[in-house]
Amino acid sequence: MKPTVKLVIRRALVTGGVVASLVMGAATIRAAAAWTAASAPLAPPVSVAEIQIQLAAEQARSADLRTRLDAVNAQAAQLAGALDAAHAQVATDGETAKALQARLAAAGKKLAAVNRQIASAKARMAAMQRTVVVVRRAAASTAPTPTPGGEHDD
Repeated sequence: MKPTVKLVIRRALVTGGVVASLVMGAATIRAAAAWTAASAPLAPPVSVAEIQIQLAAEQARSADLRTRLDAVNAQAAQLAGALDAAHAQVATDGETAKALQARLAAAGKKLAAVNRQIASAKARMAAMQRTVVVVRRAAASTAPTPTPGGEHDD
């Protein structure tokens, strides 16, 4: 029977330990709750009038923010319009630049042709001057020589 008595004592001790743990846990929880309640003061109750005043202030703030947001949206729309206009102007300027490039290329070709004509005319003019010099020399060598004294033979 000895083992039975030991078993009963052991069970009684285990049961007593569990009950003691539960009692200590409950006491600890109550102490923590009391300590927390003492540490955290309760907020004074807010009256309905104060809540209405705060609500009106928040509504006014909300209306002000809405007005500001509408102004920002209007500015964003204006900026978007200006950006679209700038894009259109850039496209137009690009087309104008292409047209001007084409006109410049054509003018360059005309200028090159005029320069060739000028060079050809200069070459012809130089050839004509050489011819005139040769003709003058030939005319000078065949011309009668004047008599000394300046008198004419009659």
